[in-house]
This record gives sequence, C-alpha cells and structure tokens, in this order.
Amino acid sequence: MTAPPGVSPQRPATIHDVAALSGVAASTVSRALSTPGRVNFRTRARIEAAAAQLKYIPNAQAKALSSGRTKAVAVLVADITNPFYFDIIRGTQLQLKAAGYTQLLVDTEESDEVEVNTVEQLRQTADGVILTASRLSDAALAAVAAKMPVVTINRDIDGVPSVLLDTPTATNQALDHLISLGHSHVAYLGGPETSSSNTRRWAALSEAAKERGVKVVRLGPFAPRTHSGAAAADALVHSGATAGIAFNDLVAIGMLQRLRERGVRVPEDVSIVGCDDIFGADFCSPPLTTVTAPVEQAGRVAVAMLLGKLDAAQGNLPRTQTILPTYLTIRGSTGPAPAAR
Repeated sequence: MTAPPGVSPQRPATIHDVAALSGVAASTVSRALSTPGRVNFRTRARIEAAAAQLKYIPNAQAKALSSGRTKAVAVLVADITNPFYFDIIRGTQLQLKAAGYTQLLVDTEESDEVEVNTVEQLRQTADGVILTASRLSDAALAAVAAKMPVVTINRDIDGVPSVLLDTPTATNQALDHLISLGHSHVAYLGGPETSSSNTRRWAALSEAAKERGVKVVRLGPFAPRTHSGAAAADALVHSGATAGIAFNDLVAIGMLQRLRERGVRVPEDVSIVGCDDIFGADFCSPPLTTVTAPVEQAGRVAVAMLLGKLDAAQGNLPRTQTILPTYLTIRGSTGPAPAAR
C-alpha cells in the first residue's frame, strides 16, 4: 500500500488517510479500531496494516498523549490472595476497560511502606491511583493525594475522594441478630490496627453495645487471614463470650476450623459472624453468617470517581464520597445462646 500524499511527521495521519489507503470509508476505519468485532477479519486486517504503516494515532489516544496522560490507572490492594479483593479488581477492570484505560494491579502486602513507595514509583506511569483498604496514616494518605489523583475504598479522610462500604451498620445488625438469639456477651475479633474499617466497625459496635445494654469485648488484633482464625477461636473460648463477630470472613472461617478441632460446636456452643461474604462463605460447615457488601460496585464507583477527578478541568464536578449500603446474611453459623436453649 502507498501512503496518501501529504502524510508526514509534520502532518500526522488522519482517519481519512487510513480510509484512503485501505480503500474503505472512514466510518469503517472507526468501527474496526474501536469495535473490531463489527468488521470482518480481512477488512480489519487491511485497516490495521494501513494504520500501522501511517503511524495513525486515534483521537482519544492523541488527546491523552498531548495532555501527558498515560491512560493507565493503578489499583493497589493490601493482599491479592484475599478473596475480598477479587470483586473489587473485577469492578475496576471492567469500568477502566470501558473507558479505554489500562489497569495496573499492585499487591502492597499489608505494608504501609510498600504502599507509599509504590505510589511514588507510579507517579510517572499512571494517571491516578485507587487505594483499597489503605494502610497509610491519614497524613501520609493526604500527602499522596496532594501529588496525584487518588480515590480510596474503605478509607475516609478529609480532602480525599472515597468509596465507603457501610459495614459498621451491618455489624450492628449482626449484634442485634445475636441479641435476638439470647446472646448478651459478644466478642469482636479485630483486624489490623492500621485498618480504617476495623476502627470504624469497633467504634460502631461498642457504641451499639452500650445502647443495648450488652457486653461486647474486643480481642486481637488478628491478621486478616485464615491461619489467624485458630488464635482468634482460642481467644473467643477463653473470653467466655457465647458469640464472636470476626473482622473478616477469612478469620471467621479459620475460627470454624479451629473450633471443630477443639470439639466446640457451632452454633450450639458458640455463634460466629464474619464480614465480606467472600466466595466460599456459604460453603463452610456450617455456612457462615456474614456481612454482605456490593464489593464489585465499589470498584466501579471508585473508577468513575477517579475519572471524574481527572476530567474536573473540563468543568465536571467529581463526587467526593460515596457510601454503599451493606446488610447481614444469616446462615447456619449463628443460633440461640447456650443458656437460651
């Protein structure tokens, strides 16, 4: 194929040049490059070859390049092996893909040091960052947000856009559920001390316990992984509480395993509640009562908020906070308190 006259580094190729070189209409070029499935293979191949020969850059990409954009967004998760993050990652990926962005996924290994160093390295390669369950201090997070566009999931500080899963409300629903079953002594098996979600849940739970006149004790902290469930289960039994609300489902599932080893029956001897409703929570023995949250939606909303922040210069007003509702899903791991039978 011979390039149309006038195409040069000084006069970049247009969609009409690609159309002329490949012998099709400009609209066909647009479809082939934006929605390839709508154009037959041979025509698409000819168009792609023409675009490559002319070094054609689509308008959206050209605008991104001229503005210094990379068309990439980084998504940082505290522990990529935790199933809680699977739906968040799916939500961010789908929303970014639809907007023409690439997702850069990073596991920060529950480390604030890894997190802040990673963000610093990403300043030149990503247009913005979504931080899920950030372990940074408020000051460190504010400093990061001052350097590049940031949206957080499950972290709430002034000046930083955030998506919050309202797990404290559903945790209080869990307490009411246990009270209705006759439990008056409940333990909260806490997560990492650097977890904002952990702090918010305990604050809501302790206040609700005072209002309802029941005893709730805080045990831990426990790492948010299944292997921590053994220590959490032992602490629960030692505390004398008849029910436990775990920081997340991984800890709760580990507790079920340990209690079975000790010969403690669930829910006959003790009731267990988890949080997140991860894949497999309903496969446990017994199936786990847990807090259910719209996790994939949180990922999608975070992307929408970040892209809105990137387009704020065009006059759009980005959202600064979104709170998504949660609810308690009751299964077989909770039952009447032993004394209430």
